Amino acid sequence: MSTLHPLSGLCIFITITMIFTSLGSVSAAGYKTARAPAVYKPSPWTQAHATFYGDESAASTSGGACGYGNVVTNGYGTDTAALSSTIFTDGYGCGQCYQIKCVQSPWCSTGVATITATNLCPPNYSKDSNNGGWCNPPRTHFDMAKPAFMQIAQWKAGIVPVMYRRVPCIRTGGIRFSFQGNGYWLLVYVMNVGGAGDISQMWVKGTKTAWINMSHNWGASYQAFATLKGQALSFKITSYTTKQTIVCNNVAPANWNLGLTYQASNNFH
Repeated sequence: MSTLHPLSGLCIFITITMIFTSLGSVSAAGYKTARAPAVYKPSPWTQAHATFYGDESAASTSGGACGYGNVVTNGYGTDTAALSSTIFTDGYGCGQCYQIKCVQSPWCSTGVATITATNLCPPNYSKDSNNGGWCNPPRTHFDMAKPAFMQIAQWKAGIVPVMYRRVPCIRTGGIRFSFQGNGYWLLVYVMNVGGAGDISQMWVKGTKTAWINMSHNWGASYQAFATLKGQALSFKITSYTTKQTIVCNNVAPANWNLGLTYQASNNFH
C-alpha cells in the first residue's frame, strides 16, 4: 500500500484565457493579473443505460483500467463505474464524475448516484448491442459498482435506462501522484483530481532539468523516460475537458521513492 507524503508543493493555476483574453485587472506595471481559477460546471442531462458488476463489497471494482488500485483506500469509495469506450475515450475519461438517476423503469428508486469513472466496460461484439453487448460503441453505458447501482434502482433489474450528467469532482486535498517504474523510467498514476476530474497532458521537472513531456501510458498514468533520482520533482498537468493547466512545484522531495504517493497542496475546482 502506498504511503502519503506530507504536502510539499504549491500548485499554481494557469489558463489560456489568462494569456490571450483582454479581460482581467491591470497592475501598476501594466501587466494583466490572473483571475481566480475557473470552476467546472455540470453538463446537461442526457440519456443512457446502466448495469452493475460485482457484489455489495465492490471489491471487484478495484484494480480497474484507470490504474487507481484499491479505489476505497485511494479515496474513491464504492461510488464508481466502468464507462463504455464511447466515453472512456482511451483512458482520458478516467477520474470524471457523473450523476446518474434511473428513469422509465418499474425498478427505479428516487436516488441519484454520484460516481467516479475508474474502469472500462469493454465491448462484447459477440452479443447484440441491445441484448448483452451493452457497452458496444456507439452506446453510452455505465457499468456501476453494485452499491452505487442500488442507490438508483433495485439490483434485480439488471439494466435500466438512466439520465446522466457530468458534474464537478469534489475532492479533499490536492492532486496525488503515485510513483512506479525504475531508475530510468518514472510512471506516475494521477489521482484525486478535482474539477473536471480528468487530464490530457502532463510534464515533470527535476531540479536539474527543464520540463520533460510525459507520454500517456494507460488509464490515468503518465510516463517519463529520464533519470530523475535525487531531484525534487514538480509536475504540470492539463485537464482533458477544460484545457486548464496546473503547475505543482516541488511535490516530491529529492529523496522520493518508488511505491510512494506524494500530494500537492492545490487542485482543480
